[in-house]
Amino acid sequence: MTKPEIRYLYELKDVLYDQKWLEKAKNFELYYIYRGIKEKNDLRYDITIIPPKMLGQEFVKTKGHEHFGNYQELYQVLKGEALFLLQKREGNLIKDVYAVKAKEKEGVIISPDYSHLIINPSKKILKVGNWIAKKSKNDYSFFKKRQGAGYYLTKEGWLKNKNYKKIPKLRFEKSLKSLFKNCYYN
Repeated sequence: MTKPEIRYLYELKDVLYDQKWLEKAKNFELYYIYRGIKEKNDLRYDITIIPPKMLGQEFVKTKGHEHFGNYQELYQVLKGEALFLLQKREGNLIKDVYAVKAKEKEGVIISPDYSHLIINPSKKILKVGNWIAKKSKNDYSFFKKRQGAGYYLTKEGWLKNKNYKKIPKLRFEKSLKSLFKNCYYN
């Protein structure tokens, strides 16, 4: 396996819910991204590993991003359980926000017009694989500007991010199951 990109706590400081906890927290490794494990045509296969942790009151998550351009992304849970949080925006307004709970071998397709992040809500290691266009570039600026996505998953449940003036009610969608029968990559 290739050498991982390591995301540290302080790299997510601008998108975390529990800022009081963060003031006293020391910097530590949060998750690991292995990019370009496999390439096929114009696609790249990555794996992200997210150990179970609490970030104060909030469950560990990825930083969250949207894509420049018209690129879909295909995710599959390889180990553990994931929550994918997706939101669609037009300008500064969020038009839709939903979560998908996915177990091992299940997944989700991220539409090009949705930003997203991954949450590990369990006490086990989460490992997800994804296919994305090699040309795709991530943009973290909107989440940074708003201190995260529209909702945070905390010990108390889902909380609205108060840095959004208006946000739709969080809805829940089912994961994809049958699509991944022959797509599982170890």
